[in-house]
Amino acid sequence: MNQGSIERVNHMTQHEQSKPQESLNIVIVGHVDHGKSTLVGRLYADTGSLPEGKVEKVQAICRQQGKEFEYAFLFDAFLEEQEQGITIDTARTFFIWNGRQYIIIDAPGHKEFLKNMISGAARAEAALLLIDALEGVREQSKKHGYLLSLLGVTQFAVVVNKMDLVGYRQDVFDGIEKEYREFLGQFRAVPQQMIPVSAKMGDNIATRSSHMNWYQGPTVLETLALFKKEQVRSEQPLRFPLQDVYKFDARRILAGRITAGRLKVGDQLVFSPSNKTAVVQSLEGFNVDPPRSDAQAGESVGITLDEQIFVERGEIASHRDSIPLVSTAIRVNLFWMGRRPLEKGRKYVLRLATREVACEVAAIHRIIDTADLAQLQESQSVAKNQVAELTLRVKSPLAFDLSSSFEATGRFVLVDEYDIAGGGIITELVHDEQEGLREEARQREYAWLTGDVRAEDRARQYGHRAAIVLFTGSAQTGKTFLARRVEALLVADSRHAYLLEGENLLQGLDADLSAADPSFAAERVRRYGEVARLLIDTGLIVVSTSKTFGINYQRMAEMIRTLVQPAPVLAVHMSRAGEEPPPNTDLHFAGPQDFDAAARQILDELKQRGVLIEPPGTRSTIQYSI
Repeated sequence: MNQGSIERVNHMTQHEQSKPQESLNIVIVGHVDHGKSTLVGRLYADTGSLPEGKVEKVQAICRQQGKEFEYAFLFDAFLEEQEQGITIDTARTFFIWNGRQYIIIDAPGHKEFLKNMISGAARAEAALLLIDALEGVREQSKKHGYLLSLLGVTQFAVVVNKMDLVGYRQDVFDGIEKEYREFLGQFRAVPQQMIPVSAKMGDNIATRSSHMNWYQGPTVLETLALFKKEQVRSEQPLRFPLQDVYKFDARRILAGRITAGRLKVGDQLVFSPSNKTAVVQSLEGFNVDPPRSDAQAGESVGITLDEQIFVERGEIASHRDSIPLVSTAIRVNLFWMGRRPLEKGRKYVLRLATREVACEVAAIHRIIDTADLAQLQESQSVAKNQVAELTLRVKSPLAFDLSSSFEATGRFVLVDEYDIAGGGIITELVHDEQEGLREEARQREYAWLTGDVRAEDRARQYGHRAAIVLFTGSAQTGKTFLARRVEALLVADSRHAYLLEGENLLQGLDADLSAADPSFAAERVRRYGEVARLLIDTGLIVVSTSKTFGINYQRMAEMIRTLVQPAPVLAVHMSRAGEEPPPNTDLHFAGPQDFDAAARQILDELKQRGVLIEPPGTRSTIQYSI
């Protein structure tokens, strides 16, 4: 150890070593022989972050054992102290430099690294990736770079270590840089810097090296200083996932935990994916006096709104200028821990924030085995302890964010038969066919004018919520007969129901459409959905026998669901014997049926879904003041 390094350790001022203004979580990734421990030990020594006398103690031990002093020994000694509870917990170490605390995530092996990163137990905001200059870019280096990309770590630098062993040659460094940048470019990963260093000799760690005057970039410490701290969660756009809705007499309190941003009385909120909007009237809390007027990220609160809109657990409240993404398909990076393999086409439950929704694996793009980091292609399943790039398709629209923007609404877990079997991050929105209609519905809801009679008032008066019972099926399956039977039973039970025949729209609203127009079928379904939306706003149960208009059953049902969101849609498919129902069908009847029994089954399903909420004769009269 040279005299300059000892002086830096012994003369670091207390001001430099105390009261860090912020902290940054970093992970240092590299093969066990590439000098990771040496680099970390050198950072501790050159920033004066070791306990007083630690350097001298380790030097004395080396002399006693006849060993050459290694900076890696400082890292090992620091970890040993941590295990005795002297510094901090065993998962992390830290050093302080220029007012910032750098917390190093201990990732001793590939499995531990992945599990910690994916679960969020030790989430990295930045990374240093080590490459041995003597070995050059090897398969292990490529795998580590791919893993960083897979886990969403976009802020990283590449440290080419052991430059002293190649004579500090620029051509060696340039060759490694060119090859590695080309590799990283395959998955759009861009390092902020590539730094030639010798951790053992101290070249380009804390001070610029005199052996590599050809390198004009920053040192390792200067590069760390360039890494940006994640925005404070309270300063991010609002994300307020709904945990539950509580009813107290005429009041409805929407409760949840603010995961990002700030919330205050008077804010206009947008709830996704339903697109419902309302203004915050009050903030509620248990034994809170005086009443609060605002809250921020990390706080659990209840809110009341200026109007009683229908929203459910799992929706995400935000401000209108920064709403979350919404789709029925997402691209993800997933770490699988299930007892049985994750299989393409198999049904799972996705949990994101407070939302639970059925999903399936639509595509498996790439798999990595964490035992040996081998890449597996064209597989139809993901085994335990493997990481995969997938496309997931959810049964109903999901509100979410990319993990690079928001942690809580960009991370998820998958449940396989009641067991949490995997966790991952969302990396990309996958556009679906409903995107255009979803935006149309959003803009319509923003501008929707309401009267003094609220949806909840109508539900209480009628004894049911608004909903659609959507019948699909080919000709001569009895769907029209069953639809009429359901309407008759609902009306006989004093429910407000209406049979909406799609063919009736051709007599007026659709009379201007031409069957020769390529958009004829889609436009008919769109108009049909908008008419259904108007009827739902009156509080009706709409019984629909719409034909497909040339569009397959699944797509038609998805279009109507998008247009009437968040009103429930019960999809009932009638088929001939032996025919399979389309995906996302709620009830399926095949072959000759007892239509009375089938109609009663549909009404029972409406009760289970909370559409039929009161028995006839118990509904109260609502009075309005003029």
